[in-house]
Amino acid sequence: MQKKVMALAVAGALSAPAAAFAQAGNVQIYGRLNVGLDNYEAKGASANTGTVNSDFKARMRMFDGASRLGVRGSEDLGGGLKALFQIESGANIDSGNSLSQSGSSNASAGTFATRDSYVGLEGGFGRLTMGRQAVWYGNGVIEQATSNYVNISGPFFSGNASRISSVTTRTNNVFAYTTPTFGGFNVTGWYSPNSETAAAGSNTDARIFGFTARYSGILNVQADWGKNKAVTSTTATATQAGDKTGLKVGIGWPYAPGAQIAVILLDMKQEQSALTTGFVLAGDRVKQRAAGVSWEHVFGNVQALAQVARSQKAKGCSETSTNAGVNGATCDQTESASVMIGAKYLLSKRSSVYVTYNKITNKANATGTSARRATRPSIRCRRVPTHACGRSA
Repeated sequence: MQKKVMALAVAGALSAPAAAFAQAGNVQIYGRLNVGLDNYEAKGASANTGTVNSDFKARMRMFDGASRLGVRGSEDLGGGLKALFQIESGANIDSGNSLSQSGSSNASAGTFATRDSYVGLEGGFGRLTMGRQAVWYGNGVIEQATSNYVNISGPFFSGNASRISSVTTRTNNVFAYTTPTFGGFNVTGWYSPNSETAAAGSNTDARIFGFTARYSGILNVQADWGKNKAVTSTTATATQAGDKTGLKVGIGWPYAPGAQIAVILLDMKQEQSALTTGFVLAGDRVKQRAAGVSWEHVFGNVQALAQVARSQKAKGCSETSTNAGVNGATCDQTESASVMIGAKYLLSKRSSVYVTYNKITNKANATGTSARRATRPSIRCRRVPTHACGRSA
């Protein structure tokens, strides 16, 4: 399956003090408005019947690329201690609703505090925050294509292998602690119980936890490790979804002001996987790796962007003679590759226009998708006869 996306967009940011919150020591209203027009097509997918082609013909769309509005601030409590808060909400300024483009629910847009929102304390000991927070999938200053620059980045930079999804994304009920920065180095540890919605009588041992280590100097380095522990089934069913573990390492070289070349490596593992037609059987322990290179450079008023990434063949499928194939468990044809090229014209420090070209090529059993975090959904296609091409939430 091949997917191509061309996008032209206008992006803006706003930041201004809010005098109405005079009781706080330092308050800002901030945000990002990012809307545009794109053309996309998806080739090679098949319908559920296996006989009707369901490719997406080229079409024009208006999109919102992770627009948001927020308020944040801090108050000096004395003795080097301060209280801090942030409330950030995603906004679909192309539609004004809380849905993704496919019409499914989008947890990062449309209501209050849908994006990173927390309250905390900061001092010589470091920083403590509690709330809905982004953990694991972001890359800080190493790769900012989707989060701050344009509309989209490669599908593997945010911690998704082509057949194993991200450990977690923006996560509810996170407790996070960040150490003080020593010589450009700090570490964040984070934990979410992830058990609030457990049904009556079920176990409550689900949890998500991990850490992020960062260094900024001659090189920018970030390492993320995370584990998503699934709830233990009370019936020990064979199709129970299992634990997911990921390691993501990024190294960026800021070789000039406004310029950087970065490499991001990804190692994903899912244990005791659920039964998934066309991929793995219950009980399989599947591993998959991915890697990508990201480049950015500002030439006067023009920011050039380019990315290439590839997800390797998955390992750990049952691969028996009775279940191998597109309707059984197989790791064959799970590779995926992507490329993104973009140019952004900086009208000012806060406003810009840009154009991007994106292409994802999935093999027959791969599901690499566009890394549109927050309000912009992606297109997912599988060239497996038992699956149709469709859009992810």
